[in-house]
Amino acid sequence: MRKSIALLAAMALVTLPMLAADKEKDEERLRNCGTVMHEILNVPDDIPQDLLNKAECVVVLPSVLKGAFIVGGSYGRGAMSCRSGDHFDGPWGAPTMMALEGGSVGFQLGGEATDFVLLIMNARGASSILTSKVKLGADAAAAIGPVGRNAQADTDATMRAEVLTYSRSRGVFAGISLDGSTLRPDNDANELIYGKKMEARDIVLRRAAPAPPSSKELLDVLNDHSPKNMSDPKSR
Repeated sequence: MRKSIALLAAMALVTLPMLAADKEKDEERLRNCGTVMHEILNVPDDIPQDLLNKAECVVVLPSVLKGAFIVGGSYGRGAMSCRSGDHFDGPWGAPTMMALEGGSVGFQLGGEATDFVLLIMNARGASSILTSKVKLGADAAAAIGPVGRNAQADTDATMRAEVLTYSRSRGVFAGISLDGSTLRPDNDANELIYGKKMEARDIVLRRAAPAPPSSKELLDVLNDHSPKNMSDPKSR
């Protein structure tokens, strides 16, 4: 009995610092999401304002490295925030942590760190992504996002897309194809961030927890640049 207690105590001494370190990594990732969005939305050729205003949710995946994809099979981790309210018509709300995996885009990255930003353009796309693993281009219609304040955003591909995809590498912001990649909630990271097991859908749609302090810059930037949802109410 004493040996079992001692073993459990020893395991706790090893596990607790590891969990604390993992939590700090996820909190730093959330802070980086805010930094990335702040930088992208404050350059001349960024996401067209009308598209951002019509997005129900935004996914940010900062500092993705090709090496991480090759070694671990998972090459992007970040966060997704959606407009609050049953009809996505409120302020941007508490984020869920996300993971982007698979596909061939890892081989396009070279050795540079790349940031990804994805706009989720309708309620169906948001609900699918919050519930399960979604393959871009198959389970959810995806398109390369147009850039520039005066970009034409009314092409057929853009108007049909549930997800618009962007990247930033070496300071250059542009649309990118992520077809074949999968996007899913990272519920292990959510547990660390929020301190208990929580499903992404509950965090985002049911407002089951307040936004963590580490997400403040991300939410401030989004609420600053796009405070009101301008999409067709029928799409929400």
